[in-house]
Amino acid sequence: MSYRELMNTMNPYLEALQPKLSPADFKKLAAIDNPNVHEFIAKESDLCQPKDIFICSDSAEDIAHVRKQAVAVGEEQAILTIPGHTVHFDGEHDQGRDRQATKYLVPKGITFSKALNQMDRQEGLAEVRGVLRDSMQGKTMIVRFVSLGPRDSVFTILGLQCTDSWYVAHSENLLYRSGYDQFVKAGPKSDFLRVLHSGGKLNGDMVSVDFNKKCIYIDQMDNTIYSVNTQYAGNSVGFKKLAFRLAIRKASSEGWLAEHMLLMGVFGPSGRKTYFAGAFPSACGKTSTAMLPGESILGDDIAYIRDIDSAARAVNVESGIFGIIQDVNPKDDSLIWKSLTNPGEIVFSNILVKDGKPYWLGMGQEVPKDGCNYTGTWYEGKKDETGAEIPAANKNARYAVALKAMENVDPELDNPHGVELGGILYGGRDTKAYVPVQQSFSWDHGIIAYGASLETETTFATIGKEGVPEINMMSIQDFISIPMGKNVQNNLDFGRKLKKQPVVFGVNYFLKEVANGKYVNSPQDKHVWIKWMELRVHKEVGALKTPTGYIPKYEDLKKLFKQVLNKNYTKEDYNKQFTIRVPENLAKIERVQRFYQENVTDTPLEMFGVLYLQRERLMAAKEKYGDYISPENFEKEAEA
Repeated sequence: MSYRELMNTMNPYLEALQPKLSPADFKKLAAIDNPNVHEFIAKESDLCQPKDIFICSDSAEDIAHVRKQAVAVGEEQAILTIPGHTVHFDGEHDQGRDRQATKYLVPKGITFSKALNQMDRQEGLAEVRGVLRDSMQGKTMIVRFVSLGPRDSVFTILGLQCTDSWYVAHSENLLYRSGYDQFVKAGPKSDFLRVLHSGGKLNGDMVSVDFNKKCIYIDQMDNTIYSVNTQYAGNSVGFKKLAFRLAIRKASSEGWLAEHMLLMGVFGPSGRKTYFAGAFPSACGKTSTAMLPGESILGDDIAYIRDIDSAARAVNVESGIFGIIQDVNPKDDSLIWKSLTNPGEIVFSNILVKDGKPYWLGMGQEVPKDGCNYTGTWYEGKKDETGAEIPAANKNARYAVALKAMENVDPELDNPHGVELGGILYGGRDTKAYVPVQQSFSWDHGIIAYGASLETETTFATIGKEGVPEINMMSIQDFISIPMGKNVQNNLDFGRKLKKQPVVFGVNYFLKEVANGKYVNSPQDKHVWIKWMELRVHKEVGALKTPTGYIPKYEDLKKLFKQVLNKNYTKEDYNKQFTIRVPENLAKIERVQRFYQENVTDTPLEMFGVLYLQRERLMAAKEKYGDYISPENFEKEAEA
């Protein structure tokens, strides 16, 4: 169709957009036969008033343009010596997900659980759209189309984002599957998630000035996300955790699960591969688990899980990693390290740069005493406005990279049917109670005792005080968009319908000794726990039954430590790691029960029943063996 023919057949929204579109961009947008797409872009353009609009069709030319513009406008800097590497700096006050500024817009008469941040929908829309008004003056509105989940799949959810940030648009190149052609094929009635983002007014360093007017609002009624006066990707790349909130709601209504989970393939005997999903709060070992050497990675952040032929099958919503870089080092994270230190397209954020080299905390190398970071020129001893010393790099510094750049990417990454899950694991920062790895007694026990009861300490990935213990249900506490009790019930119901349930495990990489506060295991030990879980899925090793779950037998771990890590594993290590701490576990149950009683009015009765039985088992074991029970005591009892 010629440009003149398009002009004669276009709808009023296309007509309104035409003055801000080049002929090429107009043709790209008109090829999408969905008036709702045109309406959304037209209305948000009228609100934000950009000087022009760029439609990204995911062609090689358009992708290259996005990448080039991110550097040209100064949102990214090509100051790193390794080809393909760029660096982006967020403002000093915009270094993580902002809970206080992230709100659900809820119609009058509806409330979520008290633990969730919410406000009246009409008030919220008036506020955020008021802040967004004229926010793109003098800037280009970039329109991105993405496919959440593999393309042409039952898992596919379409997404459209309008943003004035070339950095955000570039990040989406790396993190998501292209969606333009999916929109073209989908037809006029196809549904899609909507995101509108603006960095707002920027200073000379291309940093949002009005960070104190930050708004990250989720309108569940219209499947729309609004984000303004923020650039940190977790707040601005709408298809990260923001659209995830809308997907949780969609999944709940349709009978599937949207989860904050890694996906990985774990190799067993004779080359067998078993797929696992795993839920961990940020900075609790999720990416490092997904990237274990010798295994394969499907994803490190968000998974969709569906019941297909009575088995749980899962896909990675994304196709890239927006990973925390702190503590990535060649010893503990060899595959990530290799990717980050070789040529390839990577966007670093909020690291330190000196003489063209990136530095971050915990990288296993000496960090320079000066350089350039997210506060501008940095030097050792530099302090912020409160008098606190500024570190060389931010604790939440990140990297964005496409999964296909990783040598261990799983070949099933884009399988439209997903992969069948053999196991699901839940893990957080629990320094006192749970053992490093254990298997649940049943689906219900695992979902409640390990998933719904997941307890962790707050970390630098979220703005606010660090090290505060909190319940983080299934690791989606920050993202839940349905009543929390309903989420627990959805998980219970999903597994109960399966003929082939994944085995549920709990892991805890952060357990510390009671006496001296030292960690009881090293970061590499997680590889042994994963290998043990793989064997348990196939019932190839035994286990000891404890009050909180099935734990490994010493002889099996001894073999695995030698095979996997070439490490001698002592009985002393085993006893230290797998002693059941009765007082700490009883206290944990009390905290979990109190949280649900005070915050979740629709908690399933099964929740309290499972917790009650766990308490009874602990009390019985305490009466028999005392407060701290060596795993050797359970060797005398029945094995599983």
